[in-house]
Amino acid sequence: MEILQIVGLGLIGTFLALILKEQKTSFAFLLTLVIGISIFLFLIDQIALVLRMLQHLAEEAHINLMYVETIMKIIGIAYIAEFGAQITKDAGQGAIAAKIELAGKILILVMALPILSIIIETVINLIPR
Repeated sequence: MEILQIVGLGLIGTFLALILKEQKTSFAFLLTLVIGISIFLFLIDQIALVLRMLQHLAEEAHINLMYVETIMKIIGIAYIAEFGAQITKDAGQGAIAAKIELAGKILILVMALPILSIIIETVINLIPR
C-alpha cells in the first residue's frame, strides 16, 4: 500500500502549499519541490528492483546488455526530463519547462541512434541482393 503513503504525502503537501501560497509564494514552491523529491526518493528502491529484474531477464535471454542499458538510460532521461519540466511548470515557468522537454527528447534521440543504426544494418543484411 505504498501508493496510499505517496498519495497521502502528495495531498498533505498540496494542502500546505495552498495555505503557504497565500502568505509566502517562495515557501510554497520550496515545499512543492521537497514533496516531489521525497516522492522520488521513496521510489528509488522500486526503481532499483525494476533495473535488476530487467538486467536478469536480459542475461537469461542472452541479449547484449548494451541494448538494455541504453534503453534504461533513455527511460531515465524521459522520467528526469518530465520531473524537471513539471517542477518548472509548478514554478510558473512554462517556457523553460518546454525547453527541458525538448532537451530530453533530443538526448533520447541521441541515445537511440546506435540502436537504430544496428536495426537498419540488420534489416539491410536480411534483404537479398
